[in-house]
Amino acid sequence: MRNVMRRAMTFTFPLLQSPPPLPISPSPPQFSLSSSAALLSSTQRFFPPSQGSRLRSASLRTLCTKSIVPNIPDSGSPLSYLTQREAAEIDETLMGPLGFSIDQLMELAGLSVAASIAEVYKPEEYSRVLAICGPGNNGGDGLVAARHLHHFGYKPSICYPKRTAKSLYTGLVTQLESLSVPFVSVDDLPEDLSKDFDVIVDAMFGFSFHGAPRPPFDDLIRRLVSLQHYEQTLQKHPVIVSVDIPSGWHVEEGDHEGGGIKPDMLVSLTAPKLCAKRYCGPHHFLGGRFVPPSVAEKYKLELPSYPGTSMCVRIGKPLKVDISAMRVNYVSPELLEEQVETDPTVQFRKWFDEAVAAGLRETNAMALCTANKDKKPSSRMVLLKGFDENGFVWFTNYESKKGSELSENPCAALLFYWEILNRQVRIEGPVERIPESESENYFHSRPRGSQIGAIVSKQSSVVPGRHVLYDEYEELTEKYSDGSVIPKPKNWGGFRLKPNLFEFWQGQPSRLHDRLQYSLQDVNGNPVWKVHRLAP
Repeated sequence: MRNVMRRAMTFTFPLLQSPPPLPISPSPPQFSLSSSAALLSSTQRFFPPSQGSRLRSASLRTLCTKSIVPNIPDSGSPLSYLTQREAAEIDETLMGPLGFSIDQLMELAGLSVAASIAEVYKPEEYSRVLAICGPGNNGGDGLVAARHLHHFGYKPSICYPKRTAKSLYTGLVTQLESLSVPFVSVDDLPEDLSKDFDVIVDAMFGFSFHGAPRPPFDDLIRRLVSLQHYEQTLQKHPVIVSVDIPSGWHVEEGDHEGGGIKPDMLVSLTAPKLCAKRYCGPHHFLGGRFVPPSVAEKYKLELPSYPGTSMCVRIGKPLKVDISAMRVNYVSPELLEEQVETDPTVQFRKWFDEAVAAGLRETNAMALCTANKDKKPSSRMVLLKGFDENGFVWFTNYESKKGSELSENPCAALLFYWEILNRQVRIEGPVERIPESESENYFHSRPRGSQIGAIVSKQSSVVPGRHVLYDEYEELTEKYSDGSVIPKPKNWGGFRLKPNLFEFWQGQPSRLHDRLQYSLQDVNGNPVWKVHRLAP
């Protein structure tokens, strides 16, 4: 990336040797395209602790860019790969008439790398990060990525053996030092990197690199290659994340001798370089999304769409997942009988408020489980719209499947799952319709579009096509465009579940979860909530 600036930064120390001519590689296997979301930047991510309380960071937008190789036949989406020359030309365009600066591109690249790492390797299990940074812009990307990883909750260390005496790079070092991120010399690194680190960021050389690495980078690459032998012994070893190009690879021919780094993750910047067609690891991400349409059109770039506000998108072959090995070892505060409220509704409100404060999306989303008269169950996600000592309320079409089942069998179960807090709440009890006046009031508190949608949707009935719904929606929108009252459908309203059982679940290590169940019991003719601990 940023080859224009590289041309202006000629390093005088002896890093390179001229390699022999490389053979042309056969056609590589084709990959498929998928996407995933990434972490968003937080307000204090760009500032050291001394300034974080006083400064607010500006929102970062996004980063990324070509030789078009239509592949990925299974997804139907072509993907561009860049030659070295094409990558340099695109950088020249971006940093010339389009006004991008080297520090802008480096910041976006580093953030994309950090976001890609956080997408796969969570800090709870992969907190210890070593970023090995080279003297050029690829090394700068690694320095920026390390800063963002620090703010993401990781514990990065930096190995930066050939520092560049340019203000951009010295500034990046100062930023990391202000965060107390340690710098480690090559001599102080352990020979076996597997004991001290969970993730190693390979940011030594990028696409402008030619030749064979000289000391100390040749030895560092050797150490990374040696980590791959742990796979054969099934020992846990650090994952290797390469920035744009696995160091030592030829930018177009890849690891042509077969003895180079085989990273667990490759984060391509702009567009994948031709060598990425040789990448066979499990995680290939594309970082950034800043390429203007004029550049995409000029170079006929075919790039994937980025999800939401994400700084990265997964590309390459579909990830193979061993479902049986998927697990999380929960770490949570204990949930003890003497700590909970005597009233489960009060305890629910406490947990609900904590979930809202944690920033969960749709904290009020719940699984609603019903059964028909034949005891055949069904479930779906709905939104809780109110709760108090009288019960839990949601709204729906009374003629929908859930509405019909509740008419036949007026009992239900609710399930809330708040993943960030390692918490679940189960609630069971009989269900009744709420008064028509309450349904009427709530209906008219909804956005007008939602009111019209409730009329249009004969919920759970078969429709000939999406256009039927939209045509009727547009017709009714026009009908009520004067602001007149939209009548509530007679078959639409609320249900209330009156709980007779609550269970509060808190995830704990080794599957020894806390489960506290509240059940209604009769004591001297009065209903009283009793709390019991259940085995996990």
